[in-house]
Amino acid sequence: MHLFKVVENSTHKMNLVSARIGYRYSKSKVGNSFIALINFFSVLGLGLGVAALIVVLSVMNGLEDQLKQRILGVVPHIVIEHDTLPNQITLPIAQYLDHELSSAIVATMPFIERQALIQSSQDLSGVTVQGIEPSIMQSASTLNDNFVFNNLSGLQPGQYNVVIGYALARKLNIQVGDSLRIILPSSSRFTPFGRVPAQRNVKVSGVFSLQSVEDSQTLFMHLEDLHRLARIKYQPDNMDTSDSTRWFIEDPFAYQLLSERLHALNIKHTTWRERQGPLFDAVKMEKNMMALMLLLVIAVASFNIISALVMVVIEKTPDIAILRTQGLSAWQVMQIFMFNGLFNGVKGIGAGIFLGVVLVYSLNPLLIMFNVPIALSGDGSPVPVLLKLANIVWIVGISLTLCVLATLPPALKALRLLPAQSLKYE
Repeated sequence: MHLFKVVENSTHKMNLVSARIGYRYSKSKVGNSFIALINFFSVLGLGLGVAALIVVLSVMNGLEDQLKQRILGVVPHIVIEHDTLPNQITLPIAQYLDHELSSAIVATMPFIERQALIQSSQDLSGVTVQGIEPSIMQSASTLNDNFVFNNLSGLQPGQYNVVIGYALARKLNIQVGDSLRIILPSSSRFTPFGRVPAQRNVKVSGVFSLQSVEDSQTLFMHLEDLHRLARIKYQPDNMDTSDSTRWFIEDPFAYQLLSERLHALNIKHTTWRERQGPLFDAVKMEKNMMALMLLLVIAVASFNIISALVMVVIEKTPDIAILRTQGLSAWQVMQIFMFNGLFNGVKGIGAGIFLGVVLVYSLNPLLIMFNVPIALSGDGSPVPVLLKLANIVWIVGISLTLCVLATLPPALKALRLLPAQSLKYE
């Protein structure tokens, strides 16, 4: 037992010796200045690649998060259709979910949605009309934070007020207080004069601006008013009389578990993916492609370490031979150059992380300082940035892995050196 401990301690000490020598080689600036120059630029390239990847991913994360707030903040996350519920299922549906899934639901409300035409004195446009409960919509969505004029408080039952997007208001040349005619083709009535769609004059009580496609194609009306306009009997205290139930979930991207549970219960439903899935898929694909291209830059910088280490091995050939004659094994000599490359990689990655984080938090001030016309929209909004710790962790992991792989060819070259042949001409 004592012998095993001695062997273990000696092995540990030898590993420390390899690490210390590798660290000294990585810091050495004397000797061949050309090797030092190559080593410097390999570390610099690695750092710049890591910094660029952090900045680009942070910008893409910011764009994705902003789209999620501006679009998924008002688009229904999950809508459960009442007319297709199985016989054994009763409302509310949340009672059939376990605690973990039900806790992800922020709010629920009766919901009705119709395709409609709205007409002003100057133009005509097609829109999607959402029937909502203003109090629930204010607390559970991002709509209340993006109003240009007034808010949802003007949507009172029986008054037939509507809230429209800023882009739609400009197209129709209307303002708060103006009247519109809303026409529902799906709620038509047959008369002696032919088919007459449901229609009514409504008053604009508010204008919102999400700076997204929802500004030009979505209109909000009180739930009771839209039921009456669509000629559907509705009782406020009875959710069964509504078309469907709308769920607001804490993270719209985490809808899959809820959707799978609803499928297991044979409950027909729709999610935001049916409407906006292609847009977010395109953003995700763009982010992945940008990450892949910058990872290739990091890979090139990492494998530049090979050329520097090969030259170090050639330069340190006499040292290697002496260390071998002093008792270092071939594996421990190999470890010296693996540690050498790893230390250089750590320096480059550390510098890249520092530079990347600094650039992320100073990106917009720098763009303003140099008058670079980069903005999300025409109103001069700053570039959205969102730095995620998970991104930095996997960037560090991949970069270190590439650096370790890059050390293997030079280390294997050092492993194959023969002490007697190396010292022959010394």
